[in-house]
Amino acid sequence: MADHKYEKWIQKDDAIIDGIDVSGEWNKMYEPREIMNYDLTYMDKITDLDGGESMGWCYQCAQCIGVCPVDNVGSYGPRKIYRNLQTGQNLFEHPDLWLCTTCSNCLRVCPKEVDMMKIMPAAREQAVLDGNVPAELQDMLQNVAEYGNPMGESARKRVRWLRKFDEPVRDLSKEENPQPVDVLWYVSDYFSFHGRGNDAAKSMVRVFNRLGVDFGILGKEEKCDGDSQRLVGETGLFEELAEHNGAQFEKYEHNKLVVSDPHAYNAFKNFYPKVTNKEYNVQHYTQFLAEQIDDLTTLMKQPYPKKVTFHDPCYLGRHNGEYNAPRTLINAIPGIDFMEMFRCKEQGYCCGGGGGGMWLDGLVADHTSERLSENRVKEAIEVGAEVLAVCCPYEVSRFEDAVKSTNNDGKLEVIDIIEILDYCIDNGDGS
Repeated sequence: MADHKYEKWIQKDDAIIDGIDVSGEWNKMYEPREIMNYDLTYMDKITDLDGGESMGWCYQCAQCIGVCPVDNVGSYGPRKIYRNLQTGQNLFEHPDLWLCTTCSNCLRVCPKEVDMMKIMPAAREQAVLDGNVPAELQDMLQNVAEYGNPMGESARKRVRWLRKFDEPVRDLSKEENPQPVDVLWYVSDYFSFHGRGNDAAKSMVRVFNRLGVDFGILGKEEKCDGDSQRLVGETGLFEELAEHNGAQFEKYEHNKLVVSDPHAYNAFKNFYPKVTNKEYNVQHYTQFLAEQIDDLTTLMKQPYPKKVTFHDPCYLGRHNGEYNAPRTLINAIPGIDFMEMFRCKEQGYCCGGGGGGMWLDGLVADHTSERLSENRVKEAIEVGAEVLAVCCPYEVSRFEDAVKSTNNDGKLEVIDIIEILDYCIDNGDGS
């Protein structure tokens, strides 16, 4: 066997300690092996960013790795990013910059409070300024800048879902002298433009009307909330959207702002005030309806005897601490058999759509074994669910695609909670 000696050591020929002669082999002291001979150029560039400071606080305990949803289907997490930066990786030009979904699960367990929700937007902002943006993300940003929505649809088409829909909806943008409304409902992009989102939007209208809610919408004057655009580093675009939407909120007198999208809820509650200097009385629709659970329970006559599980949206749950409102609604549904997935509430998994992931499926596919949404669908199947209930506009399309790609078509339905409430209230006739 080869003799592998470590030669970096110090041995004194004469060593006397407290009068005791310890000269000889036993006073040999090995020098520490070099562990800091690194190129920290890009580590320093990250920690020098406003918002990037906490990247340098990592002491590599790796608690984040076990809870990172991307690491669950690949190799990722703050500790690994730290190590790569430590060994000279240029994160600004690396795919790792775009894999984080900003789900906040790592921050939940990090003893040093390494905050990827600040680090990633800060690093991505620099990448945007340098022109290092994935093509599929660039297309989305261009659409939002030009049309006010990621689909690139005309603003006039934002209310197209109301055609051949007989339920009364006040489009405040069409009224010459709009009167105040109790609830200003921010519909969101996917409820406005996506086919399955349209289904949920119509259900929302029916439920609001059955409850006698005095509500109105912004119509063609509504634009993207901008939260995902902020998270991918387009700070300027976010500020433009915040100023535009904030002006609409001021223009139409209302008591409460109700949103369909947890990302809009996060933006309006936590980030718009920094741009508009206004605070907003905002609720996610599940919070708003949970406050009216007695009236809802009275209205729901049609049972829904299915095995249902629920996916917690990261931006309603971990980011804003709301876990009860969706479950209050689900548990009030007559005949339902509700079951939790193994990863739920604070430990809930991520659909993959946050932090810009909604528009980065191509890039993510090159660096993971499966989509996060596919991993989550398998979990729903494993607990025996027939229905995966959601309350985020991103999730119906993401999970429906995942049901098909995992060969579970026909085994699992993906339905927004508002659609189930609508079904039970409307006696199943869909009118």
